[in-house]
Amino acid sequence: MATSRRISLTEQDRSDWAAYARLVRPLPGRAALPVPEILPPPVAVPPVLPAALRPAVAPAAALSVGGQPGGLDKSTWNRLLSGRLAPARTLDLHGRTAQRAFHTLHAFLLSAHADGVRCVEVITGRGAGEAGGVLRRELPHWLNLPSLRPLVLAAIHPHPANPGAVRVLLRRTR
Repeated sequence: MATSRRISLTEQDRSDWAAYARLVRPLPGRAALPVPEILPPPVAVPPVLPAALRPAVAPAAALSVGGQPGGLDKSTWNRLLSGRLAPARTLDLHGRTAQRAFHTLHAFLLSAHADGVRCVEVITGRGAGEAGGVLRRELPHWLNLPSLRPLVLAAIHPHPANPGAVRVLLRRTR
């Protein structure tokens, strides 16, 4: 013995049906059925990151290469500035396209941060012209992206005569 179960339609189901019913023409000799009113599309809710992937710190202010950021004590800043805080890892982006360099940088910084590395060096090269190459110009923008900014505490050029390299101080893992 089969039992019938009543299925309730959601607002999305009703809206989809109304949009489809407006496209259908009745058979010859038949009257068109009244078409239900179309509801506005539902508002898309942005996905929520799992707690393990969410940054533990609030969004930080924009980072500039060479500027002392807030939240960094003076002694650590002086060690970074003078070169006494040596990089534990180095990434050389020479010869890469901007897209490939960005993905490599992203993976490199995530890996270094996950391993508890405090200081890394990214070599972009000086590039041609007075503004430098594409990678050198784009690096500060990449470090300020929402996916990387929570990891980065400070960035400086290790030597004034070498603008093709940037030392990046990463936040401590908590």
